[in-house]
Amino acid sequence: MYNTKELIKNAYRITSRRGYTALRLRVPGGHLAAEYLSLIQDIARRYGNGTVHLTTRQGFEIPGIPLDKVPEVNQLLAPMLQQEAALGVAIENIQAGYPAAGTRNVTACIGSRVCPFANFDTTALAQKIEGLIYPNHYHVKIAITGCPNDCIKAHLQDIGIIGQVEPEYDPGRCIACEACVKNCRQFIVGALELVNYQVERDRKRCLGCGECILQCPMAAWTRGRRYYRIVALGRTGKKSPRLAANFLEGIDEKAVLQVISNLYRYIERHIDRSLPKEHVGYIVDRTGYQVFRDELLDGVNLGPKGRVARELTFYGYSYDRDLLWSK
Repeated sequence: MYNTKELIKNAYRITSRRGYTALRLRVPGGHLAAEYLSLIQDIARRYGNGTVHLTTRQGFEIPGIPLDKVPEVNQLLAPMLQQEAALGVAIENIQAGYPAAGTRNVTACIGSRVCPFANFDTTALAQKIEGLIYPNHYHVKIAITGCPNDCIKAHLQDIGIIGQVEPEYDPGRCIACEACVKNCRQFIVGALELVNYQVERDRKRCLGCGECILQCPMAAWTRGRRYYRIVALGRTGKKSPRLAANFLEGIDEKAVLQVISNLYRYIERHIDRSLPKEHVGYIVDRTGYQVFRDELLDGVNLGPKGRVARELTFYGYSYDRDLLWSK
């Protein structure tokens, strides 16, 4: 007999096949050194059913592992656990496998290491967050995207971090070609307008995506200050799925890390311990936004550009069948 609670905490699934399990491997930021692929292949062939599942959270799952082989598999995982330790993760026994599974793998788009649209190195931030929050048993999902395109689907997470940039305009270099204006109007939010042969930016509408910088043939737009927007409490699932709402904007990396650290303290204070797990969004539904806001901002320096949402505005959908479906 196996203690299923301990098995789950060890990053193994309870599967539909009795006597077998599936191992969840963490890949913080979705960036994995190629050398670990041979290790994953070896475990899948020797202990699993020969397949590997690529998860929606940028990790790997190895199904078909017999329960009595879990200790052997954990020992083989030592190199990947060493990678976790290098990020600042506290691991007492590197031969015993993952020490927690509640906090899901921190996901990230490919970021500025590859993508020209990304405003920062998403993998580097994901790995910093991994070192800050893992191991932890609280059910939390965090995703990081390098620009407002949101390729990682940050709006479906408990915490979504969106990279932005303050575009700086040099009118002396501008030739009024309107390349930036047309691009913003057609593909983004229409925050730019040509007035008297000069481009004006509507700061209320600008997303800070930085595409005007990429579109300008004369380098009239350049990258200024980099900052972050946090969207909060998005979720999928059966009960009230919804997109995350804007929570913070215009903050720096230090503030982002402090907010996330405070999130875990908030959960510790308010989680319903009678439940096997509770999503962050349901905790906030119970405590109210003001408590959530005040506790997450405790000790946080928002800086000169930082702003906090007055309230969280969610967009979900209705389960009322009579209203939803035509007959």
